[in-house]
Amino acid sequence: MKGMKGKKFYSKVVSALLASSVLLAGCSSSDEGGSTANSGSNAGSADKIKIDIVQGKVEIKDQLEALVEKYEEENPDVDINLTAVGGGSDYVGTLKAKFSSGDAPEIFSVAGPSEAEQFKEHLADLSDTKSAELALEGSLAGVSEGDKVYGLPFNQEGYGFIYNKEAFEKAGVNAEEIRSYEDLQKAVEKIDSQKEELGLEAVFALAAKETWVTGNHLSNVFLAPEFNNDVLEAYNADTIAFEKGEEFKRMLELQNDYSVQPSLSLDYSQQVEEYFSLERVAMIQQGNWVYPSVQAMDEDFAQNKIGILPIPVEGLEGKIPVGIPNYWAVNVNNDEEVVQASKDFLDWLNTSETGKETVLSEFKFIPAYEGYDTSKISDPLSKQIYEYASEGNTISWVFQGYPVGPWGGDVLGANVQKYLSGEMTWEELENKSRSKWEEARK
Repeated sequence: MKGMKGKKFYSKVVSALLASSVLLAGCSSSDEGGSTANSGSNAGSADKIKIDIVQGKVEIKDQLEALVEKYEEENPDVDINLTAVGGGSDYVGTLKAKFSSGDAPEIFSVAGPSEAEQFKEHLADLSDTKSAELALEGSLAGVSEGDKVYGLPFNQEGYGFIYNKEAFEKAGVNAEEIRSYEDLQKAVEKIDSQKEELGLEAVFALAAKETWVTGNHLSNVFLAPEFNNDVLEAYNADTIAFEKGEEFKRMLELQNDYSVQPSLSLDYSQQVEEYFSLERVAMIQQGNWVYPSVQAMDEDFAQNKIGILPIPVEGLEGKIPVGIPNYWAVNVNNDEEVVQASKDFLDWLNTSETGKETVLSEFKFIPAYEGYDTSKISDPLSKQIYEYASEGNTISWVFQGYPVGPWGGDVLGANVQKYLSGEMTWEELENKSRSKWEEARK
């Protein structure tokens, strides 16, 4: 693997289903505050073991804080400080700054192969944890080297087109019949022709301001085939061919042509809360992580009137991208007592009855470990995604193998914005993005 002098840091991907994911999968906001007033290292704390946690999934910040309080009640010798960094904030940059300043956390999150390699010198082996033992087959592939495991999965997530069932039904569109691009195009045109009667402003709300939406998530479904649906093939690739570039282009244009405008100034929160949750659009390209936000806006709408359908790709019809969005990592550069305490907390989070109940009911997660009652998966989006995953109808999250930078957002996503604004042709988008990929892999 490049940058590792040929040494393979990760094992072969066991399952395309659980290839790793992206840092900003569904971050709707940013928060850099801790859950307690405590901070700093364990030095000078004779009575308690201090564990600072920095993680990039801000959607679960409040729920995780509540769970941490329960753990501290059960373990009075442990003091945990939680910091969530995401959304518009640079999580990786923030984490690097903490390590370089000597304020390194005891537990932190990494988003798969590319990110794990950046922090390799800080990663403790977690293969001796109960969590690693119970992790679903293939879920550790992106963060393993031989028998060693350097990360523990948060959960499973999937994405596609989240749609308003009622709007589809009133328009006479059957979501289950949408398999191909042509099927989707006809459905979009049919809904658009009735948008006034349906009370819609547009069919889509394309959050083109968010480069991860287009540069990571949308691109993924069209780039996965050329990497054989394998995140590590993408990670080791010297170049990119854009074999399905035209399919990528037409799907982007379909969303943009029938989107609320200006799409380039539309952000994630507006897309999910102002347009979709308020039923001003029929569809958005997002994942099951939006459910808590939609539920907060309208619980009945969230529970009974939304579903998810695949983004059509020739040769991968009826499949959706499913993967592990983040992994918990433990800082190896601490006293053995602190490292073990960090592992103990993660095991409690992932495998205790209290932790499992919170993961299902409060985090609204699709579990990535054995021992969970999956019948308790509470929201309709996660239920559908779990069904796709159980049936093997998935696409790998190869965007996790894109060059660091991150290439998906800073290069491809930024070039998509230039294309939509008329500053760049599609041919230029492919050529310039390919050039940056090749530069990063030298």
